[in-house]
Amino acid sequence: MSAANAAALPPAAVYLPAVEETFTTSGVAGTLAAGRRIASRLRRGDCVALVGPLGAGKTVLVRGIASGLGVGDERLVASPTYVLVHEYPTSPPLYHIDLYRTVSPAAELVDLGVEEMLGEGIVAVEWADKAAASLPRPRWDIAIAIAARRRRRVTIRRVE
Repeated sequence: MSAANAAALPPAAVYLPAVEETFTTSGVAGTLAAGRRIASRLRRGDCVALVGPLGAGKTVLVRGIASGLGVGDERLVASPTYVLVHEYPTSPPLYHIDLYRTVSPAAELVDLGVEEMLGEGIVAVEWADKAAASLPRPRWDIAIAIAARRRRRVTIRRVE
């Protein structure tokens, strides 16, 4: 990671805020590093709700989270757009859900067994805004905005 990317990230001890925090990443490497730092604070039962436009880096951030949780090969992490959920061999397990193509997102979360997943591991939900009212609480809301071609503004907020 470059010095510029490292400088853009807050210290690990305060990485997941009590209320809200915003920072900027630079390039794919910066977004992956942010995901790894976020992973260091996640525990079994945590839900991470990701929102942002197409191409913002939601899947890249999840790839970084999976890496931080110990996935052996980051290339295993891909958007589950067509299969709805991927389970990654991490400790604890990471369940990666994509609601982009869902017709009834709230019902599909129930059908997928999100509560059971949370009992076993960590759940990351892309396009979480499609089912925000149905997502478990507490959770971490992460919004990714495109600030420039290779820069992303990431806002993390705890929802109780």
